[in-house]
Amino acid sequence: MNSKIAEAIKLRSHPVAVLYEDHTPEDALQFTPGRRACVISLLIAASKGRTAAFTEETTPCPGGKAGLGFDKFPPFLENLLSSGNENLPGEFYKKTPELVKNYISGFPRVEKSNCVVLKPLDLVMESETPLAVIFLVNADQLSGLVTLANFDSPTQENVKIHFGAGCAQAICYAAVGNQLGNKDCFIGLTDPSARKYVDKDLLSFTIPYCRYLEMESNVENSFLVHETWQSLSKRIEQSRD
Repeated sequence: MNSKIAEAIKLRSHPVAVLYEDHTPEDALQFTPGRRACVISLLIAASKGRTAAFTEETTPCPGGKAGLGFDKFPPFLENLLSSGNENLPGEFYKKTPELVKNYISGFPRVEKSNCVVLKPLDLVMESETPLAVIFLVNADQLSGLVTLANFDSPTQENVKIHFGAGCAQAICYAAVGNQLGNKDCFIGLTDPSARKYVDKDLLSFTIPYCRYLEMESNVENSFLVHETWQSLSKRIEQSRD
């Protein structure tokens, strides 16, 4: 499944499809059960051409396990993400535990699956339907995706940035949106704890699959084939050197 969008924005990596599956693909990268690791590291692997998979047993991070729909948020996160306590250093991402509790209570309901799979979009088979597509982009490429997301819409709030863990930002919000028929796109990887797993100039831009198909069909009739974008395309290509 090739992507006109990826070609137009000169994407360096593979667009990554998010799928919910009953079984783990045989060749998928997985974390070793019990070993602490971040979901984003396998997202990066998928963007480089590998298939990655997560199950309840192989998702060791409590926040990642909740964000992917395998479990509830554990109570200790209220202190961990805020000011901490005598037994747990805080990360101070929220001012108080109460604000973290409020965030958790408003977290979107994630449909539980046996396995969450991240795979390069060009490896998705015709029989498979992704929930979302993730692009890892620099600032120029982000400008193109944000503009394309608003290209055919009468509203101007079609791209959002939500607070959350990197996995929630890059995977969960758009995947849940697709299940609900919501077409909002999400900028992600602003989570400081996730930043160390990605290049310093990259953010994620995730599109619900139902919206991705519409945006893909608009590429050839949009600004992406005209002069202003072509000049930016040259800059993007030059930045690879």
